[in-house]
Amino acid sequence: MNVSNRLLTVPASPIRKLVPFATKAKKQGVNIYHLNIGDPDIKSPEVMINAFKSWNKNPIAYSGSQGEENLISSLTWYYHRLGYKFIKQENIQVTLGGSEAILITFIAICDPGDEILVFEPTYPNYLSLAATANVKLLPVATTMKTGFHLPAQGEIEKRINRKTKGILICNPNNPTGTVYTKREIDTVVKIAKKHNLFLIVDEVYREFCYQGKEHISILSYMKYNPDKIILLDSLSKRYSLCGLRLGCLVTLNNHLADGILRIAQGRLSAGTVDQYIAAKLTQVPKKYFIDNIKEYQKRRDMVFNQLLKVEDINVYKPEGAFYMIVGLPVKNSEDFCRWLLTDFHLNHETVMLAPGAGFYISKNSGKNEIRIAYVINKEKLKTALKILVEGLKTYKLKVKS
Repeated sequence: MNVSNRLLTVPASPIRKLVPFATKAKKQGVNIYHLNIGDPDIKSPEVMINAFKSWNKNPIAYSGSQGEENLISSLTWYYHRLGYKFIKQENIQVTLGGSEAILITFIAICDPGDEILVFEPTYPNYLSLAATANVKLLPVATTMKTGFHLPAQGEIEKRINRKTKGILICNPNNPTGTVYTKREIDTVVKIAKKHNLFLIVDEVYREFCYQGKEHISILSYMKYNPDKIILLDSLSKRYSLCGLRLGCLVTLNNHLADGILRIAQGRLSAGTVDQYIAAKLTQVPKKYFIDNIKEYQKRRDMVFNQLLKVEDINVYKPEGAFYMIVGLPVKNSEDFCRWLLTDFHLNHETVMLAPGAGFYISKNSGKNEIRIAYVINKEKLKTALKILVEGLKTYKLKVKS
């Protein structure tokens, strides 16, 4: 069977590629702690659950392609509350999760073969969506030694060429948990303007900053470069609504917004019921976020402190989001992660992790790393970490033999 070359270039997700092994283990009675995926156990806001229960319209009709008016109004309210009152309803395009916002952006600003700069390790869905859009991602390396903060301006500019159309940055970062400083955001804004590039900023984890770290939003710069700055956003993590599949794209570029809407018309609309539920975000109390951030910080601290005690593990303290890149004393972390699911359990329990290589574009990078998503409660995390440590001990003996 002949398939497209594009299809052959779409990589498997490191977050989900080991699911068949996890499914088989579960069928054999093994309990699995999922640290591979950012699917939080924090409850969704009660006001949204109540809205879901109260839905009574039959039939369920299409929504508008830009988005349901009540949700767009609520999103406008949200950005105004953050202090960005220049954002108008026509600047917002509702998308099917943040993933569709990424894909539409690639399609809207790039022709086949064009390139976008990203900082690696990077969110692996960028890679699969870029391949789908026939766009090439060019990696700029960051390292654990610097907490995965950005390199100097000159190092970034070395990667720019005539095919480069934009720079994509995730802040706070998935998978590293890095929160970029004002100086770093100033730098990428400066580079984008100097080279006439689009600057695409994924702020899905905006609220999740720890120990007084300040999130510098690209919205603060949008008015000064309105045609070239694009914000990607999502409701999935902020409100624990991963299954609702709603996000948005924000741009002040009217020409770009018109084209994006035409793309959105081709897929008709986001879910009508989903948007009805999400529109209740205006009624979510501030305490919801305060409590959640405190909880995630406690989880981060526990994971970091426990791993810090383990010999030959390289770890750093994330500043935001709820992810952590961890260096393990193994040559192939994917083999180790698979082995945990197929051959190892502790009291009929094991842990599922995301192999690190899938978060890199550069060959042979991240092969001894994993990403941990600390999205389960502290007691479960404690057990999962114990399994990980015991599993490492056994795996190292197996490899030696």
